[in-house]
Amino acid sequence: MRLIEHPSPNFNDRRARLSMLVLHYTGMETGAAAEARLCDPAAEVSAHYVVREDGTIVRMVAEDKRAWHAGVGRWRGMDDINSRSIGIEIVNGGHDFPADNGTLPPYPDVQIAAVISLCLAILARHDLDPRNIVGHSDIAPTRKRDPGEHFPWAHLAKAGIGLWPSAPKASTADLGTLLAEIGYDTADPAAAITAFQRRFLPSGLTGQADDETLALAQAVRDLYIGA
Repeated sequence: MRLIEHPSPNFNDRRARLSMLVLHYTGMETGAAAEARLCDPAAEVSAHYVVREDGTIVRMVAEDKRAWHAGVGRWRGMDDINSRSIGIEIVNGGHDFPADNGTLPPYPDVQIAAVISLCLAILARHDLDPRNIVGHSDIAPTRKRDPGEHFPWAHLAKAGIGLWPSAPKASTADLGTLLAEIGYDTADPAAAITAFQRRFLPSGLTGQADDETLALAQAVRDLYIGA
């Protein structure tokens, strides 16, 4: 794991116990532009780490400080996510800067390997509940889409980062209730469904409640809080 320092001035003291890990994509045209913004006092944004496309890890804010990466969000009843989390920005143009063919730009294998190494190192230092390893879109479903439906969450789960259901479960439950029990803010039901699909069902990203989404939500709910 290659780590370099690029300190950001954009941080303050935590106001709550560290309990979460939040993954983002940078969503900018270049990694250099993203790093510059994350270190610009006028921008008032930052992250603890940036992971470049070549796998280099850039440390910007110490883990015991409150980086400004999450904005307004909510997860499992918790707010002030910045105070509760470590934020990792992964260099990727995302939805705003797609690949030349119009698809979402892929995450290089070497970059994902670095993300996994970094996350495992963070988890070795901090006792974080795997249910609290989330994407920006999970905690802010009405505002954010990162790290995107192209992010390999299942691959990370196999490496011990977060949770992934083994199979869908037939269900007659209410989808909104299941999503709320998983941890989503369901004030905007369609946004919550979309965020769930973006994370767990990227091939069915419709924002609509359907049988496939319901069965998968039941499996995730049971994994997260027990059958």
